Amino acid sequence: MSTKIAVIGGGNWGTSLAFLMADKGFNVSIWVYEKELVAAINERHENILFMPGVALSPKIRATSSLEESIAGAEAVVFVVPSHVARTVLIKLATLLPKTTPIISATKGIENDTLLLMSQVMEEILPASRSNIAVLSGPSFAKEVCQRHPTAVSLAAKNRNLAVRLQPLFITPYFKTFTTTDIIGVQLGGALKNVIALAAGGADGLGFGHNTRAALISRGLAETIRLGQALGADPKTFSGLSGLGDLILTATGALSRNRTVGYQIGLGMKLADILKEMKMVAEGVQTTRAAYHLAKKHGVRMPIVQEIYSVLFEDKDPHQAVTDLMESAAGDEVS
Repeated sequence: MSTKIAVIGGGNWGTSLAFLMADKGFNVSIWVYEKELVAAINERHENILFMPGVALSPKIRATSSLEESIAGAEAVVFVVPSHVARTVLIKLATLLPKTTPIISATKGIENDTLLLMSQVMEEILPASRSNIAVLSGPSFAKEVCQRHPTAVSLAAKNRNLAVRLQPLFITPYFKTFTTTDIIGVQLGGALKNVIALAAGGADGLGFGHNTRAALISRGLAETIRLGQALGADPKTFSGLSGLGDLILTATGALSRNRTVGYQIGLGMKLADILKEMKMVAEGVQTTRAAYHLAKKHGVRMPIVQEIYSVLFEDKDPHQAVTDLMESAAGDEVS
């Protein structure tokens, strides 16, 4: 198959999507920021920094040139951390043909503007508005590369675009379901990282399954409230990109965000934890964005509020739990 797919971002999720595309038989050009990875991927067929031990297909070719990566690509899969997305998109703006679909697989919210990734794309790539889609759902990168059965959501405002892109990702072990709720899919994928921080923190504090279940279910309720305020379909949050991704990230041992929360629960400081991490835990910055989005739209999000206070106001995690439990209970569905 001669079709070329460009993957922008060489972290573990970008690498796993490149792995998936190559498994489909596509030629894959992966843009990586770390120049030392270019040689490793091209010569050793291994991402030694983010996916060590995973054998990559020779169909995957790495480059540090954005222009080279997207030249002749049938579609672009965008997988860079949210805090650098705008910078990379500005560079792409002069290179990307307006007819080339771009699919965001970045799970985060831009902190300064409080925009979702598709909204940042619409702002920077106005000519490509009708060709923007997002991919999100319960999908640990390592398990994708192990070919474990995985299902995710593929969203685009234009249903025809989602249906057209759907076959790009379908393999015997990877399945995509389409939707037009591009806001809900992104918000579920972003906020689940915040709730995973809380769930990991509860585990680190020594609490059990009752606590984790409460955080997951009430965290989902907060996500739905904010989603409705932003125009999302509440039903989206009961699907793969909502509840599915939340369960995975809040309980799975491979979750970076749950791990950060767990270490905070053990008494470690956020700055020290992040200093030791190679990969980005999107939930940390998403907590800040979610906190400000909730304030902006007048949405009650007590779990997000407490996680924000622990991360950025040095609140004691034990006190955060106490304050959550002592806050007004109210009606469950309100």
